[in-house]
Amino acid sequence: MEKVRWGIISTANIAQTQLIPAIFRSDNAAAAAIASRSSKVHGIAAALNIPKAYESYEELLDDPEIDAVYIPLPNHLHKEWVLKAAAKGKHILCEKPAALNAKEAEEMIQVCQASGVKFMEAFMYQLHPQHARVKEIMASGEIGDVKLIRSSHSFYLENRESDIRMDKSMGGGSIYDLGCYSIQVIRHLTDAEPIEVQVVSERDAATGVDMLSSAYLVLDNGMTAIFDCSFDMVSRNEYEVVGTKGTIEVPYAFRPDINAGMGLVIVEADGVVRQEKIYGDLYRLEVEHFSSAVLDDSALAIIAESTIQNMRVIDACYKASETGETVLVEVD
Repeated sequence: MEKVRWGIISTANIAQTQLIPAIFRSDNAAAAAIASRSSKVHGIAAALNIPKAYESYEELLDDPEIDAVYIPLPNHLHKEWVLKAAAKGKHILCEKPAALNAKEAEEMIQVCQASGVKFMEAFMYQLHPQHARVKEIMASGEIGDVKLIRSSHSFYLENRESDIRMDKSMGGGSIYDLGCYSIQVIRHLTDAEPIEVQVVSERDAATGVDMLSSAYLVLDNGMTAIFDCSFDMVSRNEYEVVGTKGTIEVPYAFRPDINAGMGLVIVEADGVVRQEKIYGDLYRLEVEHFSSAVLDDSALAIIAESTIQNMRVIDACYKASETGETVLVEVD
């Protein structure tokens, strides 16, 4: 089988522990090179069995044998390296959130489209089959008319002094890091867009970073949604769909990989509860999906317009958090 040759821009932990191993598990991808801004990249490449190591990102982008790049850099660097990768004709899988604001995302995607390269924001969770099953149940009418989506994503952040998520200038904050998932899943499940938001946040006194945010969203189909995200709570990654006749709970919504790849869909309707176990190799599914799109020129699951709109909702959430006012979400 033909394989997409991947270059990894950065030795970030998520690349080493998740994405690169997934490339090796995949059928249509190969880990061809990794780049860092230090000489440590050679030892990491050797440990991970990656044939090429570069001490600069530019060198990797200049390699004609690289087809696609994965960018897990800090949020504030996404735009710079997406633009540079696109200019070199590389297809791009970029970690979420794609940018610091919708304006940046629009520019990034315009350049990618003009350069003829694929771009996808790395919301890996969406490729897990449990969410397609949830949408099937919602459409079946089993839980009646859907009235509310509630999503929670949190973990307790250790070693805060050295963590980039505590640096506001680098795109730190719980909405950027965790809330983006809830916003995206609300939009994905409902096929609707938030039109106004209200947000209350607790901020770190020293950095100004939002440590905990709770949001209320009104969607353009009349439905409402609620999400919370936090660096100051126990680990949770879940959502619930509430209908007129029942509910759907998904307790491993965004990280089923921590549950051995097993998604769990719990349906309660008419007083009867059932559980459906749904398996999927989360990061492998992401790698293979993107690689197939490159090889076949097929459509991506997370389209550019969705990335831009997700950033618009994030922009509105931060504005609402800072002003304490209800904020209207910008639309195209």
